[in-house]
Amino acid sequence: MVTDDLALDRQVCFALYSASRATTAAYRTLLADLGITYPQYLVMLVLWERDGRGVQEICDALQLDTGTLSPLLKRLEAAGLIDRQRLGGDERRVTVVLTDTGAALRERASDIPARLARATGLSGPDLTRLRDVLMAVGRNLQSTEFDTPPTDNRGEAP
Repeated sequence: MVTDDLALDRQVCFALYSASRATTAAYRTLLADLGITYPQYLVMLVLWERDGRGVQEICDALQLDTGTLSPLLKRLEAAGLIDRQRLGGDERRVTVVLTDTGAALRERASDIPARLARATGLSGPDLTRLRDVLMAVGRNLQSTEFDTPPTDNRGEAP
């Protein structure tokens, strides 16, 4: 039997894409009561882990650029969950701190990981293995340099 390596159901990329969409949709439902989006939740997770982080530190933790993070921070600040504080006389250095409301939101969010885990239908050890494999895939792909295909003089692949 011949297998088609380009069949959609054989693609790791599609499996990741499909799982990512389903996961994001589940989080959208779980986070609705908290009044935050999934990307905002990720920022809050970073701050609940350790409050008072610099913007660049948050960018690094979430693998985002400042252009993507800044609107998230503005919305979280408008919602009263964080404050952005300039450091001394340097306008470029900003520390992000939780407000009392933002810190209190952690308690309301505490059951979200367990609820999502149950919804996956996977056991705890299977979820841990999945997370570890996905983290390794991300690290490996980020450190891999792929050859670019040759192009003709118009920039098109032959």
